[in-house]
Amino acid sequence: MTVSESPVGTFVTWDYVVFALLFVVSSGIGVFFAIKERNADSSKDFLVGGRQMTCVPVALSLTASFMSAVTVLGAPADVYRFGASYILYAIAYTFVVVVTAELFVPVFYASGITSTYEYLELRFCRSVRVMSTLLYLVQTILYTGVVVYAPALALNQVTGFNLWGSIVATGIVCTFYCTLGGLKAVVWTDAFQMVVMVMGFLSVLIQGAQSVGGVEAMWSKAQAGGRLDVFDFDPNPLRRHTFWTLSIGGTFTWLGIYGVNQSVIQRCISCKTQTHARLALYLNLLGLVVILCCAVFCGLLMYAFYADCDPWSAGRVSAPDQLMPYFVMEILGEFPGLPGLFVACAFSGTLSTVAASINALATVTYEDFVKYCWANLSNTATTWTIKGLCVIFGIACTSMAVVASYMGGIVQAALSIHGMCGGPMLGMFSLGILFPCANSKGAIGGFITGIAVAFWAGIGAFIYPAPPFNSRPLPLITDGCPWLNSSISPATDAPFLTSLPPRPPLADSWYSLSYLYLSAVGFITTLTVGLLITSLTGFNKGNNVDPLLVRPVGNLFCFWSERGKQMCWGGAHAKPREQEPKCTDPKDEGKSSKAMGEEWLETTRTGAPDGEEKCYSNAGFVSETHSF
Repeated sequence: MTVSESPVGTFVTWDYVVFALLFVVSSGIGVFFAIKERNADSSKDFLVGGRQMTCVPVALSLTASFMSAVTVLGAPADVYRFGASYILYAIAYTFVVVVTAELFVPVFYASGITSTYEYLELRFCRSVRVMSTLLYLVQTILYTGVVVYAPALALNQVTGFNLWGSIVATGIVCTFYCTLGGLKAVVWTDAFQMVVMVMGFLSVLIQGAQSVGGVEAMWSKAQAGGRLDVFDFDPNPLRRHTFWTLSIGGTFTWLGIYGVNQSVIQRCISCKTQTHARLALYLNLLGLVVILCCAVFCGLLMYAFYADCDPWSAGRVSAPDQLMPYFVMEILGEFPGLPGLFVACAFSGTLSTVAASINALATVTYEDFVKYCWANLSNTATTWTIKGLCVIFGIACTSMAVVASYMGGIVQAALSIHGMCGGPMLGMFSLGILFPCANSKGAIGGFITGIAVAFWAGIGAFIYPAPPFNSRPLPLITDGCPWLNSSISPATDAPFLTSLPPRPPLADSWYSLSYLYLSAVGFITTLTVGLLITSLTGFNKGNNVDPLLVRPVGNLFCFWSERGKQMCWGGAHAKPREQEPKCTDPKDEGKSSKAMGEEWLETTRTGAPDGEEKCYSNAGFVSETHSF
C-alpha cells in the first residue's frame, strides 16, 4: 500500500456525532452520580467514594487514565519508527503493579490517609509534605495541559478537527463531571472511556489488517523492515530503547508516576477493602497489557501500510505523532463514523487523565492546605470547597493547554518533567517506607538533591539532544511515492550528513542518558543522600515510628539476622507483624478488622479516652474475603 496522491479527507457529520456522544455520555455519568449522591454531605463520599468502590471499575479507571492520548497516538508512531521493542514495557508494567500492590498500597491503605502526601507528614514532618505537594501541583497542572494540547494539535493538523474547540470542550466536560459526581463519577466515566478506547483500537486493527493483506503480510513486511527485532541486550545506558532501558528504566519511570501518584493511590484507597485495592491493580495490569498490545500492533500495521511510501518523509505529515491519525483517516475515511470513533478513543485517554488529575489536585489541595488552615469546616462547606477547587483546577489545566501552544520545543521538556519529578518522589516515599531509621533531615536533603540531579540531566538532554546513533531510528522509504522521484530518509540519514554544533563534554555522556533512566537517577540520588544525611544527623529510633507506616527493607533482606533488623530500625526492636499482640478486649469481639483498624488509627492520633489503652492488630494486613 502507498500514500494516496490526494490528501486524506476530513471529518464528516457522523464522525462529529460519534465523537460528541463521548462527551454527552461522560457528562451524563457525572449528572447521574450528582443526583444519586445528592444527600451525601461527607467529603469522604466525594473524595474517595465513601471507600466503598469495588475492584473492577477501579481497575478499568486506572487503565484508562494510565493510557493517555499521548500513548494512543505516540506508541504506534514509536513502533513505526523504532520497532516493536516497545512491547517490553509489559515487563515494566508487571514490576510496577506488583511493587505498588505489595509495598505501597498496603501502607497507604492501612494508614487511613486521603492525600498521599499526608503519609510524609505522619512519617517525617509537615515541611516534607508541603514540599512534595507543591511539586505535585506544579508538575500535574503542566503535564495535564500538555496532555490536552498535544493530541488536539495532532488531530487538528491531520483531520481538520477544531483545535481550540476540542481543548475547551475537554476542559469543560472533565470539570463538569468531576465537580458534580466526585471520585465515583471519575471512576465510572473512566470505565466507560476504557471501553471506547478498546473499540477504537479494534476498528483500526480490523480494517488495517484487511488493508495490508492480512496479519501474515503485515508480519512479513515488519520483519523485512527490521521492526520485529525486539530484544537488544546492549547494556549501554545511553541507548534510547534496549531490553534494559525498557524493563529497568521503565519500571522506575512508571513507579514514580504510578506507585506514589495521588490520582492512582486515591482510587486504590477508595476500594472497600485492601483486598479489592490489590485486585484492582492486578486486573489493571491485564488492561495495560491489552492496550499496549493494541498500540504495538497498530504501529506494525501502519508500517506495513506505508512500507514503500513514508508519509512523514514525503511531507504529508509534519510530526511523527500525526502518523496515527493520518493512517486512520486513510483506512477508515470511507466509513462514516469510524474516524470519529478513533478520535473518541484518543480523547477518552485525554478525558481520563485530565479528570483524574483535576480530582487529585482538588484532593491534595484541600487535605494538605485548606483543611490545615480551616479545620472546623462543616461537611456541606467542605464539599462545596472541594467542588470549587475542581472548577479552579479545571480552568488551570485548560489554560495550561493554551500556554503549551506557545511553548514550541518546550512541550517535549514539559512531558519529561513528569519523569524527572517522579524519581525523587519515589525515592522519598521509599526512604520512609523501607527504612525506619531515616529521619526528616535525610528526607528533605535527599529530595532536594534528587530533584537537582534529575533536572540537571533532563534539562541538559533537552538543550543537547542525544546523537542519532543512540536512538537508532529504522529506515523509512519513499520509493513507492508516485509524486517523488527519489528515496529520502530524513529520520535516519540526514543527521549523519550534517555536522553537529559545538557540544560540551557532558553532551555525549551524561546528557545523552536514556530518558527512561532519569527517574532511576532521581530515585537513587534521593535514597543515597537521604540515608547519608540520616547517618550524619542521627538515626531515627524505630520505636518512634508507627509500624503502620513502614515495611522495613531489613525485614525483607535481613530476615535471618535480628541484628540486621535492629540496625535498619535504628537500634529499636524490630517486632515482626505476626508477633504483634492480639486484641483481647471483650468489647471488641464481633467487630470487623476494618472497624477496629479505624478505631486504632483514631486512638493513635487523639489518645485513648480515660487512660484506657486499646490494642488492635494491623487491619491493613488482616486476611479478608469479600465478593467482587
